[in-house]
Amino acid sequence: MNSSLFLKKIKSMRKPPANIRVYLVEKNDHFFINNGILEKGFDQRLTIDKTRDDVLSAFSKMGFLFDEFIRLRIIGHSNDQDNKELLYLLNLVPVNRKIRAFLDWGVFEPEFTRNLSRLFEVRNDVVHSVSLDEVIYNHPKKKILFSSKSGFKKFTSDFDNAWNHLLKLYQKQQQKINWDEILNPTS
Repeated sequence: MNSSLFLKKIKSMRKPPANIRVYLVEKNDHFFINNGILEKGFDQRLTIDKTRDDVLSAFSKMGFLFDEFIRLRIIGHSNDQDNKELLYLLNLVPVNRKIRAFLDWGVFEPEFTRNLSRLFEVRNDVVHSVSLDEVIYNHPKKKILFSSKSGFKKFTSDFDNAWNHLLKLYQKQQQKINWDEILNPTS
């Protein structure tokens, strides 16, 4: 069974099994199955306005996907106690260490890792700044004032590219799931 057929079967159920936790990226749609509930996930394309809240929200979504990626690699679709314990630990791990783990595991290429690190420097600066006017985007070619029109445009373009690449990598990992086993677990 593939992910499309799995999703079709989950949608036909009155209530999905509570022991499943999986974020599912299917074509241009995202779904989150957790605790017996099927919900719509994030939009395929993240739109970021030049506000502190929007910028931090986009990074939160990317951080969530990092955690789901790690969960999928380590414990799969489980929603048992091991899931709760792993999520607890993941909340303690700084995002730069998660990015480094992906590099060490061979999931991220060095250039993608550098790009993500530069992007997350913006996140850290936004968190610790009163105004977006104080934030500098350390683009590889030159430092750019984040709040300038060209700086924000370059940042959103780079963020969009990183988000799309991360989704492709996540979908690769998702393809390793045995969808039949999720719906028909062996005892």
